Amino acid sequence: MSEVNENQPLGTPTWLDLRVPDVAAAKDYYGGVFGWSFEDGELGTMCLLRGVPVAGVREGTGGWTVHLATDDCDATAKAITAAGGTVTEEPHDVGDLGRAALATDPAGAVFGLWQGRTFPGCRLVNEPDTLVRNDLVTGQPGPAREFYPAVFGFDLDGNPDLPEFDFTFLRRPDGHEVGGIMGVPGATPAWGTCFEVADTDATLAKAGGGDIKPDDTPYGRSAVFRDPFGVELSIIARP
Repeated sequence: MSEVNENQPLGTPTWLDLRVPDVAAAKDYYGGVFGWSFEDGELGTMCLLRGVPVAGVREGTGGWTVHLATDDCDATAKAITAAGGTVTEEPHDVGDLGRAALATDPAGAVFGLWQGRTFPGCRLVNEPDTLVRNDLVTGQPGPAREFYPAVFGFDLDGNPDLPEFDFTFLRRPDGHEVGGIMGVPGATPAWGTCFEVADTDATLAKAGGGDIKPDDTPYGRSAVFRDPFGVELSIIARP
């Protein structure tokens, strides 16, 4: 279990925002899958675990969007533009909670920025029914591996556990792994979201079944499924 009570270092996945056309249906579904409760606020509807925010949901389209931490949203937005990305939603205040922006990388993958003030983002991570990691899947891994280190100061590191995949870890300057980039020819660029669960098969049954059967990996038992809106996400029960 990891409790988050202050802003995360630059580039760390720090907030999740789900945009779907029917918030009430999303609450029913995700409440059943992850046991979340819900509360309305300035960031839309907060998804709560044990009364603590772990994600948000609001009306719209686009599915899950990961927001990466920054201490200066405006400066990071300028760095995105300088590195060849596009700021699609300019930095703006969200009450006294923080400052946010949306952007796309050079290949078109969408991500957000979050500069926390009174609200650091996901307050619980790395425990069942919370965010455990985000990975970028893209058909253009080369430009992505140049862009994200240029903006966020990441180091790249190969993955000897899975040599058959075109995968690199993204690490902060302190060595902490924050995600990865998976090169898949022809893939639509997108940041994926993975939630930790206590039991992959049991959670998959609650979710209505998966697109990919559960698989035992070096990191745990994982699966991929889609919610009622067609939004893909993955789950993993770690050892």
